[in-house]
Order: sequence, then C-alpha cells, then structure tokens
Amino acid sequence: MLGDITRAEDIYIVCGYSDMRKSIDGLAAIIKETFGMDPFSPSLFLFCGRRRDRLKALFWEGDGFVLLYKRLENGNFKWPRTPEQARRLTQQEFRWLMEGLTIDQPKAIRKARTGEIY
Repeated sequence: MLGDITRAEDIYIVCGYSDMRKSIDGLAAIIKETFGMDPFSPSLFLFCGRRRDRLKALFWEGDGFVLLYKRLENGNFKWPRTPEQARRLTQQEFRWLMEGLTIDQPKAIRKARTGEIY
C-alpha cells in the first residue's frame, strides 16, 4: 500500500538541520554516507529543515521509496538540533513528535513502591 508507514520496523530521526530541497536520492545518500545505515531497510527516516515547520519522511516499501512531506500551518516541530546524529525513536516518541511535543518528555508520574504512601 502506498505510504503505509505502519510497516516500518524502526523509526529514525535525523537530528540537526537537513536540506529540504533534497529528494529521494539525496536523502537516501545522507542515510547511507553520513550515518552508515541502509536506506533499503524497513525503517522510516525523518528529516527536518531549519524552520522546523516541515518534515520529510523516507520509507522503502520493497519495490520503491515513498517520500512523505508534511508542512505545519501553525507552530513547528520540536526537533533535536544535535548535528551529525541519527536517533532511533519509539512509536510513542514518534506520536509525540507528530503532535507537536518534544520527544524527550519528562517523567510525569513516579511509580509507587510497594507499601509507600503519598
């Protein structure tokens, strides 16, 4: 199915700024040459530009690449700016990112230990 990113086994965010003028071949080259990863793996790779209001996602479907593009009308993505890094995301972190939240959520709930009273 065209663009079914739910089949992605891993999700990687390319931290720092990416050149949003790049298309499939350019983004695949970044994945391979900069990070030494396989762009043909069943992984979703996310890229964000300097303005942080748009992102591109690259996914290999087995018979070709799918390039997804999302532009926010208001606000921006909370994108990590550490350059030269590809970071693996969990499904929850991916949802947070798509909802406009930071992927580094603080621990809001402390787990109670047995017998502990608040």
